[in-house]
Order: sequence, then structure tokens, then C-alpha cells
Amino acid sequence: MVRRQERTSLHHRTRYLFDRTLARSTGTLLGWLALCCLSIVVPVSALLVWTDPDAPHSLSGRLTQVWRTSAETLRLGAATGAPLRMLLSVLLGLIALLCVSTVVGVVTTSLGDRLTELRRGRSRILEHDHTVVLGWSDQIFPLVAELIAARPAGVRHVITILADRDPAAMETALTTTLGVTAGVRLECRTGPPTDPDALALVTPGTARTVTVLPAEDTDGDLTVVRTLLALRTLLHADNGPRVLAAVRDGRYLPAARLAAGPRGTVLETDRTTARLLLQSAGQPGMSSVLRDLLDFSGAEFHVSDIPQAAGLFFEDVALRLETSCVVGLLRADSPPILTPAPRTVLKPGDRLVTVAHDDRRVPLTDCRAQVDTTAMAPPCPRPGPPARLLLLGWNRRAPLIVDILRRTARPGSVLDVVAAADTGFPQDWPPGREEPSLLRVEHRAGDPAAPETLTGLDLCAYDSVIALGADAETCPERADDRTLLSMLTLRSWEERTHRVLPVVAEMRDHRSRRITPLGRASDVVLRGELTALLMAQIVHNPELAAVFEEIFAARGGALALRPADHYVLPGREASFATVVAAALRHDECAIGYRPHDPHALRPHDNVRLCPGKSQRRVWSAEDEVLVLTAGRGKPDSPDLGRFALPGMRTEHGEGDSPPSVPEADVFP
Repeated sequence: MVRRQERTSLHHRTRYLFDRTLARSTGTLLGWLALCCLSIVVPVSALLVWTDPDAPHSLSGRLTQVWRTSAETLRLGAATGAPLRMLLSVLLGLIALLCVSTVVGVVTTSLGDRLTELRRGRSRILEHDHTVVLGWSDQIFPLVAELIAARPAGVRHVITILADRDPAAMETALTTTLGVTAGVRLECRTGPPTDPDALALVTPGTARTVTVLPAEDTDGDLTVVRTLLALRTLLHADNGPRVLAAVRDGRYLPAARLAAGPRGTVLETDRTTARLLLQSAGQPGMSSVLRDLLDFSGAEFHVSDIPQAAGLFFEDVALRLETSCVVGLLRADSPPILTPAPRTVLKPGDRLVTVAHDDRRVPLTDCRAQVDTTAMAPPCPRPGPPARLLLLGWNRRAPLIVDILRRTARPGSVLDVVAAADTGFPQDWPPGREEPSLLRVEHRAGDPAAPETLTGLDLCAYDSVIALGADAETCPERADDRTLLSMLTLRSWEERTHRVLPVVAEMRDHRSRRITPLGRASDVVLRGELTALLMAQIVHNPELAAVFEEIFAARGGALALRPADHYVLPGREASFATVVAAALRHDECAIGYRPHDPHALRPHDNVRLCPGKSQRRVWSAEDEVLVLTAGRGKPDSPDLGRFALPGMRTEHGEGDSPPSVPEADVFP
């Protein structure tokens, strides 16, 4: 049966014809515009003439008057008489209209270009002791946020950003993310940071610090090195500002440090992120602990002058500060000494490296009476079992994670890598390695974002899971989407099986953290965030550069969460001073604790930093103590196969043997 076609309405046919006509050419569009104008102007002009009592009575006179009114309205002249004269008048009016429109367009375009140039910010910054940030990446948001938070109350400050982007777009992105920046003025300038002429716009020579951020592209590290070389043409080597930079690939680290000069500090973003991912996988909540220590909203590291401490033992000073936790010494013309021996004598001029909620001078008060030696736990070695780890995805940081685990994991540990075949996973990883490995690496081809891939795994067999995101240069806009899919599937598995699976996800966008489905032991590590927080701390206090370099060095100390029964007997009431004294016997410095709360929604985020030494509580075996370890590679008590023990090494020196336990260092 022939289907009867519905009749199209006149409205739709007319609109379709009109749209087809407009799509033809500019001349057609002008014709329609002229027709619309005439269809309104001519009838209205005729109505005015026919209702005017002074209008001519003859039809020709009234038509002439209609012509004159319409021509005056359209600015086409109003000449009457012979048709040729009227045609010339219309032609003259059109030419005048074209000339005037052209002049107006030229003036408007010139003014618009000039205003756009002014908005691009090409004027030179006339400031002193300001902060200069060169480059643009995701790290700029936490960096600028912490620089604003570190500003002393009542002191105005200027932060200048130079990047090859539109300044209005940069300022809008910063104000939208950070909100109102009271007391801080953001000055954005456009230009390539690798160009000395563009660098001169932000006057780096009069700045307090200059920070160089790596771009999110394949040549970002090369751009950092070139920017540092361009800075050398504008800065004095002796009295210039402090220069901070970050590179992603460790292969560019030596060149960047050479280009930065003696007053420069260069951090490695990818290795920092890889170590933080491992620590967060082994100790849930460690990333939030590091954020709390490195941001300016709570306790952070300080360098304090306490002349009264001269002549005292380090252990005595550690028990004489009620609200501060001493972690090391800073002596003149020597690197910092972290977690020194308890009987180390402080010399005149020595400065203390402390963790405190503010930098106010704290008087010495003897808290040794609060120490209960009978509540201290006896030393007892507690070796842990091998670990089984699941790595979802593959990116630039994955080889670093595998390399660290191969040299630091307990013998018999297993790493299962689930990644697509086209992600670049080397089948003979690591190529050319002949020394025995402590880790067995197994690769399973599959899409980590596909639910059937994860449900096909025995997730109960894994101690923890690391979900890696795509590199920004391969997936710039939607780098976190596939990681979110993996986290959603893992969270659904937890709810279905009523089991807790420690999962740490690597994200690029700070907005992704708010929407990530997290379980009780899950966490999110923002790529490059920790490096940005380190930069902000060094910008605020340049003396901390040497402290952080020692804390996060390959053979330096490391932060770790230990079970409380390593230090105090479970079920005993004891002060935090007792915990501090017990940690000193292990060559460790206690700086906080995490109480066990089985009813908390996020129990791993409840870390209390710098409690009072006189604070007393009943300690349980499930409580954890946050300590800074000595980093001497001595055996330690792991947390059930986690990777959070001291002494992580990036290379083996002559005569060194591979460590038999995991290590806790997270920085290069």
C-alpha cells in the first residue's frame, strides 16, 4: 500500500526556501536585507504621507512625497524630478553609504586590534620582590593557590605569569579556579618564555623567585631548559632571584640543573608522581599526609632559631617543644642532618628543622616527665610477606614504577600489568637488565576501562591497585575519563563483595578528584601536584630547598606510617611524648599519628599532625604513627607487604647490595 505523504505546512516551506536563499551568497543576503527594509520603510512612509493633512492632493505628488520620505530614511538622497536625476541620487547615496561603512569598519577594526593588543599585556612589569611564574600547565593552579595562602596577612603581593597564551584567558582560568585573590594581584603577560625579550616583560631581575613549569607537550622539558638558558641572559649569577624549575623526564634533569645555575633548584615531576603512587598504594592516605605537610593550611616544615638549645642533646630538644616536632638540624655550610642520632649535641648557631602549625618561636618546656618508659614496646623485627600489586594502564610513569619495585620489593612480589597492546608496554621489560630482580612482572593485554577486563581478574588476590591515566600529549582533553571508568568498576566491585581494596588513581585535572568514586581505602594522586606544593614551599622559604632535597633524596629519609604497637604497648595510656621518645630509639622522628576509627567513612584521611607532647590517649594496635625515617637502609617493619620502608635507592654504588625490604622514599 502506498503511504500517503503528509502535507508540509506553508510556514515550514517558506522557512526552508528562505534558508536555502540565505545560504547561496553574500549578494543574496544583501538582497534579502534590502527587500526587508523596503517592505517596512515604503508602507510606513506611504502611511505617513496619506495621513498628513499638508501632503499634496495629487497621486503623483503623494508618490513623490513617499519616495522622498523613504529616501531620507535610508539615507539615499531625496532628489526629485527626472528619473535619471533620481537614479543618480540613489547611486550617490549608495556610494556615500559604502564609503561611510568602510570608514566605520576600518576604525572599528583598528580600535578592536588595539584593544586586543592592550589586553595581551605587552607592558613591562614595574614591580620588586614579586613572584614570576613562567609557562602554563596543570601545576599552576595548586602553585598559585599556595603562593596566595602563604602571603602574610596585611601584605600585598604581585604574582606575574608569562606564557604563550591569551592573558585574559589565563586570568579567567585562575580566578575561576582559585576564587577571589584578596591582597594578591595577578599580572598575566603573553609571550614565549624562551624569548629573552618576552622575559623582560616580567622583570625577573627584580623578582623574589622565578618558577619555570613544564608544558604539557612532548617537548615540554626542552622548553624548560631553553627557558632557563634565556633567564641566564637577564639574571646576575651572584645576586639574582631564586630559580625553581620542574622537568618530567629525568634524562633532562642534569641539563636543566646546569642551565639553572647555582641558585637554581630543579625537580623531577614524573619520578615524584611514581613514588607517591607507590607510597599511596602501600599506605592508604599517604598522599593526603604529604599534601597536609606541604600546603599552608596546616602543619608544615619550618627552620627555627632556638639559641637556648645549644649544648643540649637532640633527644632532649625533641622532648622540650610542646607543639613542634623536631626532625633535623641545619648547620652552616653543610647539608641538613635529618633524624640525627639522639645523643647528637647541638652547637651554637645550629638551627632546627621542625614541623609545626606556624613559624612562631616556641619556648623550651621540659616534657620529659610525660615519658612513660614502661609503656614503650620492645623492639621486635616483623618481616612482611611478598606483595601482589595490580597496575592498570601504561604511561610515562609506569616504567619508573616498575623499576622502583624491581629494586625495592620483597622477594617473591608480583606485579600484574593490565594494559592495551598498543600502549607501548615492552614485552622484555626491562630490556638489557641482567641482575636478578626481586619482582616478577606479568602483562595481560586488555582495556583497563572495560568492566569485563576487571571482573575477569581475581581482585581479592591483590594487596593494592594503581590506576594510571593517559599522558596529556596523547589525550589532552579527556585524559582522566578512562581512569574514572576503571575507578567506577572497582568501586562497584567493593560494594558488591563488601571488601575493601586499596586503590590509588592518577589524575591530571584537579576537578576529577571531586567526582572520582572512592572507596574506604582509595585515594587520588594529581599528576604534578606534589611538585607544585614543593615549589610553593621553597618560594616562601628558600632555606627549605636544602631540607627537602635531603628529605626526598635517593638515600635520604622518608615519611612512613608505622603501626603504633611498634612504639607503645597496645591498650596502654601514654602521652605523645612517650611515642616521640620511643621513635627516637628507632632513629626516627614522630610527627603525628592516625587514630583507628572503624566507623569513619574515610578512615585513612584522619591524620593528626604535631599533637601536644602532653596529650594522652589509649593506643591500640590499629593506630598508626607518622614518622620521618633515618633513610640508612636498615631493616624495618612493613605494613603487611606494603612498600613504605626507608632507604629507597635510585642506584647501587660499588659494594652495595640490593635492599631486601621495600623503601619509603618518594622523591628523586
